[in-house]
Amino acid sequence: MQTPPPGMALVQTVDVLSPLGNNPTLFGRTAAANALSDVYAMGGIPWSAMNIVSYPASTLPLDVLVEILNGGNEALAQAGAVLAGGHTLEDEQIKYGLSVTGIVDPARIASNSGLVPGDVLILTKPLGTGVLATAIKAGWPGAEETERELYRWTTRLNANAGQVLRDMGLRAATDVTGFGLGGHALEMARGSAVSVELDSTALPFMDNVEDFAGDGLIPAGTYANRRHCACHTTVLDGVDELRSTLAFDAQTSGGLLLAVPAARSEEALERLRTLGEPGWIVGRVHPLRSPAEQLIIA
Repeated sequence: MQTPPPGMALVQTVDVLSPLGNNPTLFGRTAAANALSDVYAMGGIPWSAMNIVSYPASTLPLDVLVEILNGGNEALAQAGAVLAGGHTLEDEQIKYGLSVTGIVDPARIASNSGLVPGDVLILTKPLGTGVLATAIKAGWPGAEETERELYRWTTRLNANAGQVLRDMGLRAATDVTGFGLGGHALEMARGSAVSVELDSTALPFMDNVEDFAGDGLIPAGTYANRRHCACHTTVLDGVDELRSTLAFDAQTSGGLLLAVPAARSEEALERLRTLGEPGWIVGRVHPLRSPAEQLIIA
């Protein structure tokens, strides 16, 4: 294996998931994409990875484990990272993830505490994996189509969004995962001592997410996220209640949330489009208003 280029720093991260649906290979790809996203969000490039697996080998055939690992390997190969080994343990539940090492220019690391008033927030994947996973587990009508929609997005690497981050020299970003968009936006706002306003009408959702949520298929983690953020969140009058809740939907392998100077927002969207990536302006950064208004849902 080659050594990292001179002058580059190492970034390291780890993430582990339980299965979302019923396809082992796509679950493996999703878990790997999810773990790789932290590196992309820092402006890094994945370099190597170690598998972390728990598996009930006494009750499930090993063929399923092979499919999971093959899916993870596919995602790593797409990312250009090298699998360096891993660790497996016997457990009653399937869990799979990776510890990822990436390289990054130490002078150009993006953080979740670098927001500046006037920044525009661009999201690179639609929301709703928590709701869709709940519908799949419930066996809701259309579950097979729902699983295809879920994995369509969760298996998608954030490599292109990471390239835009690096090419534009952006200083603030995060990947949207378990805390939901609202939770991660609040985390950035608190770390940067600013207020963040999310436009509920601009939030993009995967197919059927709002319909399923309207039927009550909202995971407990989504409500927990909203409660956890409540004392620092203000929801303005007239905001749709369902959309304000879905802003906190717990995501798996979600997109990047990029902070872009307002004058360069169209440039960022065009760069994403050129690379075949979607992008939505979902919020803006303001000077700090009050502790109770660090996250504003408008």
